[in-house]
Amino acid sequence: QVQVVESGGGLVQAGGSLRLSCAASGRIFRINDMGWYRQAPGKQRELVATITSGGSTNYANSVKGRFTISRDNAKNTVTLQMNSLKPEDTSVYYCNANILGGLGAYDYWGQGTQVTVSS
Repeated sequence: QVQVVESGGGLVQAGGSLRLSCAASGRIFRINDMGWYRQAPGKQRELVATITSGGSTNYANSVKGRFTISRDNAKNTVTLQMNSLKPEDTSVYYCNANILGGLGAYDYWGQGTQVTVSS
């Protein structure tokens, strides 16, 4: 019943900005940590940013200073504001949320949204 869905991906020129959003829905008791990950073709999945239920954040060094993660606990959403985008940011971005539902706490993943940065 629990589902997370991303939106906001697209094509942008280097130096531009995009804002990704992720919404969790379903039989949710509580959402713990949330985060964004990305995976480019032929590459390993990597952590981009995480945020705890209390609002503490962590960022990959490659995006630090350029990306900002935030969440709205009342709306069960998490966002990723991406500024000063670089071609190497091109990837499929996935939302992750650790959610306590009726069957316990599990990690849930969104379907992914494509971000393409042109040079």
